Amino acid sequence: MRADIHPEYRPVVFRDRSVDFAFLTRSTADVPETIEWEDGNTYPVVDIEVSAASHPFYTGKAHVIDAAGRIEKFRRKYGQR
Repeated sequence: MRADIHPEYRPVVFRDRSVDFAFLTRSTADVPETIEWEDGNTYPVVDIEVSAASHPFYTGKAHVIDAAGRIEKFRRKYGQR
């Protein structure tokens, strides 16, 4: 591996402001904003729009589409050939 060509891999906080959820992980994201984490250390922070805490699939608020009803409507309209 060549030296000095890879970005720095360091701890970064990802924050979902819509539900006040944040998690600490490692990343190469380079952002100027910082935040003081629960352990007292200061880390760069990346604001994200959707996380597991706010995504409808993971929160159980996803809407299920009635595909069976659409198929029956199509068959009634065009008939089964």
